[in-house]
Amino acid sequence: MSKYTLGIDYGTLSARTVLMNCEDGSVAASSTKAYPHAVMDRQLPDGTPLGAGWALEDAEDYVLALKETVRNVMRESGVPKEDVIGLSIDFTSCTVVAADEQKRALSSLTQFRPNPHAWVKLWKHHGAQAQADEINELLTRKGLIDDPRYGGAISPELLLPKVLQVLREAPEIYQAAYVFLEAGDWLTWNLTGELKRSGNMAAYKAMWTPEDGYISKDLLLELDPGLDNLIEEKLRGQICPAGGCIGHLTQEWAKELGLMPGIAIGASIIDSHAGMPGSGICRKGQMMLVLGTSSVELLLSDQPYAAHGVVGAVKGAIMPGYYSLEAGIAAIGDMYGWFADGYVPSAYEKEAAQKGQNLHQLLSEKAALLAPGESGLLALDWWNGNKTPYVNGDLSGVLIGLTLQTKPEEIYRALIEATAYGTRMIMEEFMKSGAQVDEVIVSGGIPEKNPLVLRIFTDVLNRPVKISASDQTAALGSAMYAAAAAGKEAGGYESVAEAAQALARLKEEVYLPDAAHAQTYDQLFSLYCELAGLFDPKKTRILSELKAGR
Repeated sequence: MSKYTLGIDYGTLSARTVLMNCEDGSVAASSTKAYPHAVMDRQLPDGTPLGAGWALEDAEDYVLALKETVRNVMRESGVPKEDVIGLSIDFTSCTVVAADEQKRALSSLTQFRPNPHAWVKLWKHHGAQAQADEINELLTRKGLIDDPRYGGAISPELLLPKVLQVLREAPEIYQAAYVFLEAGDWLTWNLTGELKRSGNMAAYKAMWTPEDGYISKDLLLELDPGLDNLIEEKLRGQICPAGGCIGHLTQEWAKELGLMPGIAIGASIIDSHAGMPGSGICRKGQMMLVLGTSSVELLLSDQPYAAHGVVGAVKGAIMPGYYSLEAGIAAIGDMYGWFADGYVPSAYEKEAAQKGQNLHQLLSEKAALLAPGESGLLALDWWNGNKTPYVNGDLSGVLIGLTLQTKPEEIYRALIEATAYGTRMIMEEFMKSGAQVDEVIVSGGIPEKNPLVLRIFTDVLNRPVKISASDQTAALGSAMYAAAAAGKEAGGYESVAEAAQALARLKEEVYLPDAAHAQTYDQLFSLYCELAGLFDPKKTRILSELKAGR
C-alpha cells in the first residue's frame, strides 16, 4: 500500500497543504487557507499605528491554517490516517515569533496585544533597517563584512536586526520572550514538544554555521550589552539539518489534525527552498526561479559563496552534498499588482471587462505587441528595497523615459523587464562563484498566469526556461522533506535528493530565447546596470532620503 506525507507551505498571505503519494509524487488532495488578518503594515487590529516599512502577522492565523488545511486534505482524499507517515513545513523567512515558555506567541497574550513588537515580524518587515545598518557598520569596522557568513551586507529581513529592534524599542517584549523563533520552528515546537531549530533557516537567516555557531558574543556585546543572553537563552534549541526529523507528532496534535500520533515531523525549511526538490533540481547547472509576490533564485554549487546579496556558506543547508547559492528580488507580483490595481485608466478596466479579462491579462496582451526597447522606458525593480547587489531595504523604485505619449502597457512591460534584469544581475553574481547556469526552472503563481513574463525572462536571461509541473511546488517539496524525515523503512526515502529524483515532474513545454530579442536585451541590461550604479547607496542617498521623507 502507498504511503503519504503532508507538505504545508506557508506563504505571505495564505497557507496551502498537499497530501503526496510517496510512490509517484501525485497529490491526493490539497487545501488552501488565507490568513484572516493578512499582512498588517499600517495598523494593528486595535488601530495601533505602525511605522514605515513594518510588516506584521498574527501567529494564530498560522495555527488556524494548519488545522483547517490538514483536516480538509485528509477528509477529501479519503486516505486512511494510518498511511500518513510524516509532515513537514516550509515558511517565509525570516518570519520571527516571540514566544513564552508555554509555546504561546506573545501577541496572543492580552497584556502584549497593543504592542506591535509582540506580533510576528514577517520576512518583509523592513522596520529594522536602522539596526541592519548598525550591524553592517560594526562588521565593516571589524573587517568581517565580506566573510561568507555575512556576504557583504546584512539585510533588515534577517533575524538579528529584527531582534535588536525589539530590544531597543520594546525591552519589555525582549525580556518576556522565552525564545525568538522562525515561525516554522515555532510550529514544529508545538507539534512535537521538541524545541529545535531548522538548520536551513539558521544558516540563511541567522548567520549560523555548523563550524562556528551564531555570531560571536563579543560582537553581540559590542553591538548592544543587552544582547548578552541572546544565544544561550533567546536562541536556545538544537539545530536540525534539512531533511532531518525534528521529532514526532504529539497525541494532542494528532487528535487536532486527524493524524496518527508519532509520525515524523521534518525540520522546517524556507518556503522558496522547498521548491528546489519540488522542482526536481538536484544537479548543478539548474537555476531555480520562484516567481510570486517576490522572487527567489537558487543554484547548486561545489563552492561556498556570499557577496552582494548572494548567500550560500553552509554545505547541505538545502540539498545534501552541495552549497546552495540564494538571492532574490523583494517585489515581483507585488510590483505588477501595484501598477495594475492603482494606476490604470478606467477605460482599460472597461475594455478588460468587455473581453472577460482581468487587468493583468489585458495589459499583458497589449504589452506583448511591443518589441523589446520600443517603449523607451527603463525601471529599477526596487519597489520593496533591493537585495542584490545592495542589500538595502531603504531603496525604492525608479522609472525613467516617460513622455506624454507613454501608455499603461509600456509601463507594465517596463516593470516586468526590470524584474527580469534584476534576476539576470543575480544570475551573473552566481556565476562569479564559478558555477554555471545551463537552464532555468520556474515555479510560483506567476508562471501559471502570465506567459508574457516567462517570455521576457527567457529572452533577458538568454537561457532555456522550463516550468515545474506542479502549481504547489513548495508544498510538494515540503512533502518530500517529510518523506526523508520519515525514512525508507516507514515508506519514505533515504534523502530528500532521492525523493526529488523519484517524484518531481516538469511540464513538457520549454521556453527558448529569441536570439534577436536576447541581443536587444543585452544592450538594455547594460543600461539597467548603469542606472543601478547611479543609485548605489554608497554614492548617493537620494532614494533613501526621499523614502524617509514620506
